[in-house]
Amino acid sequence: MADFYIKAFDFKNVRTSDGPLAYGHHLSDGTIDLAILRFKTDQIGKGMDYTGLHHFGILVEDVDQAAKKVEGLGGKHYMDQANPERTGGFEVKLYGPEGVLFDVAEHPWTGTEPLPARVKEAAE
Repeated sequence: MADFYIKAFDFKNVRTSDGPLAYGHHLSDGTIDLAILRFKTDQIGKGMDYTGLHHFGILVEDVDQAAKKVEGLGGKHYMDQANPERTGGFEVKLYGPEGVLFDVAEHPWTGTEPLPARVKEAAE
């Protein structure tokens, strides 16, 4: 799968990892972090043979503020960086009200750019 996206869109493999949560590759074009992962537990309730969208990541200015907003809109906390099993580029993992898992982070993922200054200024 990683090879397909590298060839189709000129992504670069910026990181390969094997941690307690998953084994896989992080591909990037400089903006998108495409994580191609084989998880070691069923985090989304679809079984270990499931293939398809697992989660996506959103870069935010303030993780705590974003998490509170998500939870206020019906989202649910799943895991955060305080978890001793934490590995990878996320800071907080949450479920949206429809059950889709996503990450929020204040730092860019490997191979991606930070938020533009205009976004940061607008947030203040």
